[in-house]
Amino acid sequence: MINKVVPDAQAALAGVADGMTLMLGGFGLCGIPENALAELLLLGVKNLTCISNNAGVDDFGIGKLLQTKQVRKMISSYVGENAEFERQLLSGELEVELIPQGTLAERCRAGGAGIPAFYTPAGYGTEVGEGKESREFNGKMYLLETALRADFALVKAWRGDTAGNLIYRGTARNFNPMMATAGIITVAEVEELVPAGELDPNQIHTPGIFVQRIFQGKDYEKRIEQRTVQA
Repeated sequence: MINKVVPDAQAALAGVADGMTLMLGGFGLCGIPENALAELLLLGVKNLTCISNNAGVDDFGIGKLLQTKQVRKMISSYVGENAEFERQLLSGELEVELIPQGTLAERCRAGGAGIPAFYTPAGYGTEVGEGKESREFNGKMYLLETALRADFALVKAWRGDTAGNLIYRGTARNFNPMMATAGIITVAEVEELVPAGELDPNQIHTPGIFVQRIFQGKDYEKRIEQRTVQA
């Protein structure tokens, strides 16, 4: 029987090296691979290209990798609440490719689907379109966007089985499913790891064929990026 389980984040990230491109699931602080990100910090790998919707906050997740200058380039859609991300962007210390959010999601999905490029109207006539091929379809202009792939895709799921099948929970699903398909090696960390066959096949979001390594995470903080309360 197929068994893709590794004991911990250290084993799951074996082979991650300087200069690699990583896809990091999550949206802000929701559904991020907390254990894998903590291990990247410990590994000290540098000159990384990180593909993620945004970089969360300064002292957590990708934000810590920015503080230690392990990230050379961010491919993302939002600077967000991360002051260090903003500082490095404006100072030129960090290379940043800002992409419309839907385009970023589709570029990841295309990478996993084997589609090399696609046309989208998003960003035409703006800085996003500079240097990109454009074409008219039915009287409307579109930009040609290329697919994204990564050496490692690091995703977080709610439940997973030993064969690598994954189920996400609520909005924590976000970028995780499409990124899981676009990594040469996809590492999934899950809150609950069960034997193969225990998950309802009709509820699986990411089939195990896309996942090479899976482990059960621990000590999830699940921080909230911004909390709004009424006095």
